[in-house]
Amino acid sequence: MLDLLLTLAVVASTSLTVILLMLPTRYIKHSPPKATKAGADNEPEVSVQVLVLGDIGRSPRMQYHAMSIAKHGGRADIIGYKESIPHPGLDNPLISIIPLPPPPPILRSKTLPFIMAGPLKVLWQIWSLFYTLAYSTKPARWLLVQNPPSIPTLFVAIIICFLRNTHLIIDWHNYGWTILAGTRGAKHPFVMVSKYYEAILGSWASTASFTVTDAMAKQLRNKPYNVRSPIFTLHDRPAAIFQPISSNEARRTFLESLPETVEEAKNIMAGKTRLLVSSTSWTPDEDFNLLLEALCSYSASSNKLPPILAIITGKGPQKQMYLDRIAALTKESKLKNVTISTAWLSTEDYATLLACADLGVCLHMSSSGVDLPMKVVDMFGAGLPVVGYGDYESWGELVKESVNGRGFVTSADLTRVLEELFSENDIDGQQLARLRKGAVQEGKRRWDEEWDGVAGRLLGLCD
Repeated sequence: MLDLLLTLAVVASTSLTVILLMLPTRYIKHSPPKATKAGADNEPEVSVQVLVLGDIGRSPRMQYHAMSIAKHGGRADIIGYKESIPHPGLDNPLISIIPLPPPPPILRSKTLPFIMAGPLKVLWQIWSLFYTLAYSTKPARWLLVQNPPSIPTLFVAIIICFLRNTHLIIDWHNYGWTILAGTRGAKHPFVMVSKYYEAILGSWASTASFTVTDAMAKQLRNKPYNVRSPIFTLHDRPAAIFQPISSNEARRTFLESLPETVEEAKNIMAGKTRLLVSSTSWTPDEDFNLLLEALCSYSASSNKLPPILAIITGKGPQKQMYLDRIAALTKESKLKNVTISTAWLSTEDYATLLACADLGVCLHMSSSGVDLPMKVVDMFGAGLPVVGYGDYESWGELVKESVNGRGFVTSADLTRVLEELFSENDIDGQQLARLRKGAVQEGKRRWDEEWDGVAGRLLGLCD
């Protein structure tokens, strides 16, 4: 009997020792100088893991977070999928890019039905997130998590923060359950589970929250979220790369160098062709049909309107479907006064294209009613006036009607706005000139200024 007890004790103590050795290292507060310059031997006092369960290169706000942290001497590990080229500003000694392993090919293909592939993909994400946050990175003082997606991000983040003595900040861009409801319906069982999962974990897990609008901050304080930890509105603002172009020569040079605009560069400069730019993720929450229908109506108008060159940037699941429709409409001569071109540009070229355009179009439809599209912020930074779908609560926090942009709800509304703005005789008509002036004014407040006063103070990087 004694031998059995001794054996059990050895097994138990050995197992406990192994478990303790396998636990991830914990963050220990220390007191080196508050901030360190790149290349310094001592570790920065402020360390932040920036997590996005998505492509890092297509997550501008999270990249800006990392760059701002490093700018003030903090260490930032940005964690996510590395599917496209990240912002050049991430090439910084204080920033580490930690790529998440993509799911196995079988989970990304359509071989398995969703009822099997969905749960298996979530299990893969749980394991890869946990392992990366627990063992592939140093312990950090803060974990800054993009939401959505909330599944499984918030669950894993809570466990990691407990194990590693880390404080959690949720950066609310939108709600995952409202996006899901757009495709499956608000009463779908999985949507309801997702809603309360997001609300419950979001309400008590975080040390603090950032939101992209005041309307979202207000909503999070009420049911079903009832968030009681501090909530700070951190509006999206343009990065320094988005700037207006004041030189006609610089504008001409760029238009003549870009394959999508080279043939129309001369006419664009003379105002004989209008350059319209829209960035889309080609998903159901951005109804590209609105723009297509408006351009068809514009083309069919009896008014003498200038031709439009519309450049659509971005990648997404519905892109090919719309490319096929554009080709069909062109063949049917329903876009005879309109040329639509798609492009995937570097950050630098995209920023310059916005500055060279006459008008930006935003098709974002807020699933929650309280988020805002960052693409509009970038357009304002480049001094580009915007027309956008505006039938949701937070739209007015960014776009002021007839001051820096125009709103629309239907394709007929959009057609009317395009006709009004492009029918003016001079190169930059009175209305467009007024909107451009408003866009430049709105774009003057930059990301650094906004971030320093909100996130920088919370993280202890700014006074």
